[in-house]
Amino acid sequence: MNMQVKLFTIPVSDSGVFTDELNRFLRSNKILEVESHLISNEKGAAWCFCVKFIDGTWPQKPEDRTRVDYKNELDEVTFEIFSRLRIARKKLAADEAIPAYAVCTDQELAEMAKLKELTVNNLTRVKGFGEKKLEKYGNRLLQLFHELKDHEAGG
Repeated sequence: MNMQVKLFTIPVSDSGVFTDELNRFLRSNKILEVESHLISNEKGAAWCFCVKFIDGTWPQKPEDRTRVDYKNELDEVTFEIFSRLRIARKKLAADEAIPAYAVCTDQELAEMAKLKELTVNNLTRVKGFGEKKLEKYGNRLLQLFHELKDHEAGG
């Protein structure tokens, strides 16, 4: 993996679009260094960011683990919940520009699917889904899950 360089120019009057692009990029790569300079000319003022990074450095999924087929491990109703949770996790990960397994693992989703009721408080019972994940992803994951459920029910 080689070091790469990417430049971002963000007008001082940015509505947030360019800043969001920079933040997504920063979240999705291993950042080595960021330099910033404020430049000004007749066209206006802007921040210039020089980002040094290593491309594609998210930890890879452990290959030594045996792949679990949750369709065989969970009963039909629980597997349906698990499947909706996976779709919600995928959407959340895409929104955050991170790999899905960085939100939570399939094993954590399977444990969530087994809960009698999916609430933020109940997510604390899932091994591996601690306070930080709960704070960062809990509400949004459940919101996306319930939106999917409502959409499938025709509501």
